[in-house]
Amino acid sequence: MDTDDLEPVKKKPAPKNLEVLSIEALGEYIAELEAEISRARETIAGKESAQSAAETFFKK
Repeated sequence: MDTDDLEPVKKKPAPKNLEVLSIEALGEYIAELEAEISRARETIAGKESAQSAAETFFKK
C-alpha cells in the first residue's frame, strides 16, 4: 500500500481570473507557477531516486 493512498483527495482550486491581472502581475504569476513546477519536478526526481535505490537494494 502506498502512503499516498491514505491522504484525503484534495479539491482543485478554482482557476484564477487572469483577465483582471495586469501584464506585470501575469508575469509574476507565471514565475510563481514555474517555481512550483520546478519544486514538483525536484520532488519527483527525489522519489524516483529513492525508488530506484530501494529496487536495487531488494534485488540483491
